Amino acid sequence: MNATLSRRPLRRFWGWGAASEQLTQEETARISMMVQMLGGQITDRPEPQVGDFTLPAPRIAPPAALSAMFTDSPLDRLNHAMGKSYADLARMWLRQVPHVPDWVAYPDDEQAVIDILDWASRHNVAVIPYGGGSSVCGGVEAAVGASYAAAVSLDMERLNRVLEVDPTSRAARIQAGALGPELEAQLKPHGYTLRHYPQSFEFSTLGGWIVTRAGGHYATLMTHIDDLVESTRMVTPSGVCASRRLPASGAGPSQDRLVLGSEGTMGVVTEAWMRLQERPRFRANASVRFTDYKQGVQCVRALAQSGLYPSNCRLLDPMETVFSGVGDGTAAVLVLAFESADHPMNEWMRRALELVSSYGGSYDAESVERSMRDEGGEEHRSGTAGVWRQAFLRMPYWRDPAVGNGLIMDTFETATTWDKFEAFYKGVRKDVAQAVQQATGHPAFVSCRFTHIYPDGPAPYFTIAALGSAQGDVASALAAWREIKLAANEAVIKHGGTITHHHAVGRDHRPGYEQETPALYRQMLQAAKASVDPQGILNPGVLIDPRDRQVGITGALG
Repeated sequence: MNATLSRRPLRRFWGWGAASEQLTQEETARISMMVQMLGGQITDRPEPQVGDFTLPAPRIAPPAALSAMFTDSPLDRLNHAMGKSYADLARMWLRQVPHVPDWVAYPDDEQAVIDILDWASRHNVAVIPYGGGSSVCGGVEAAVGASYAAAVSLDMERLNRVLEVDPTSRAARIQAGALGPELEAQLKPHGYTLRHYPQSFEFSTLGGWIVTRAGGHYATLMTHIDDLVESTRMVTPSGVCASRRLPASGAGPSQDRLVLGSEGTMGVVTEAWMRLQERPRFRANASVRFTDYKQGVQCVRALAQSGLYPSNCRLLDPMETVFSGVGDGTAAVLVLAFESADHPMNEWMRRALELVSSYGGSYDAESVERSMRDEGGEEHRSGTAGVWRQAFLRMPYWRDPAVGNGLIMDTFETATTWDKFEAFYKGVRKDVAQAVQQATGHPAFVSCRFTHIYPDGPAPYFTIAALGSAQGDVASALAAWREIKLAANEAVIKHGGTITHHHAVGRDHRPGYEQETPALYRQMLQAAKASVDPQGILNPGVLIDPRDRQVGITGALG
């Protein structure tokens, strides 16, 4: 029953992370407190098991020449049935998997990818490229509509090697199926790092980062994976499309820019040349408190426009400090950091702290000084910054049992300009809180932090925590979530933001994407897709519909 073709450690098919990972007693107590604080009750609901699900038989068989790469094992199909959004977790708790792939394929190399796409194109089989499966917007669900003969999830895990390192240009050729820890482990002996750390780092891949334009470690400058991509190689049903290695080019529209953000609809990225970093040796860190959140925002804007370019500049509003365990809700907290492989960052931090002080921020000067000493290299893992970092990494694990107890815990992220932010922040929080109250009958906790900042605006990341059902009824909570998600999508567009800064469009954000972009532009994308995917088999329903098929809004919101 639990057979799998995957060669990686077993992951929790119904939730986040490794199957072997368990919550600590402290974390369990924290979740219980959160459920009770929101007015819920701890339920004794058993965790989903593979045997709880009855899956339909595959509708079509792969050819004998490819069959060794294909599996229809229940565990593999469940692992690839959904991503890791709130709705995905809730449906797993309910044992509802409406769009399970018929098969999961594990290609060994690029030629196998070519062969699978060729077979799929000839037999009207939808193909969903799959990296780590960490999508939170319906990007890997096989909700492709009724016009396809079958659906196959194409898992790239076996293409996971660093193939080549160019120390002169400081770049590496890396296969797209490499998870974050896998590629970093292979770069480390060369003295390099990609230094791209999304929250999903442990369970997401280079290819997934590229096609979703993932946001990473840096709060300024190299905020998206876009900035680290030197060239790409993508297999399409019409052939292989590879760009030239160049530091920059002004030769027409960028080929790589069409690959970036394509979300598996144009082709399957098999490898990319990536710009590397040397590992940082010098750091400077500060945790700053602002009793006035508005002054904290003004300070971050000043930092963004100062030319100092901190590596970390994440402002947590008072409610977010409670969620992260770094405050009691009476003040905002700014997690501020600089890093370099070349030189001490003392002067950068000192100038930043002058700005902080001018906006009423307070900080522990001794802690800052320790972080700037040679022996203070681990200061960024302690104190407020360390607590926030640990909560950032562990929060997805906390969400699993919370959802099973009827809580709605979800996030959405966006970006807007500084001139709009004050009204944007108030308007989005108000609209979402009202939607939660209307859908559930219970109040919501809506918090915000900045994940990335730019001279012209921040990228706010909102967290919602609410009681979906006082009785722990996950079905009722899921129904309420659908109303709340649509309201959140509408709010960020209405108040002047983007539907996503770094989570991608997928299926769940398509309504907002279609409000944000002109129809003519989407027709251009459809035409480009038609040239490389004439049968429209690649991830149909994500981002856009194939030109000659009507898939529409499907998945959790369909």
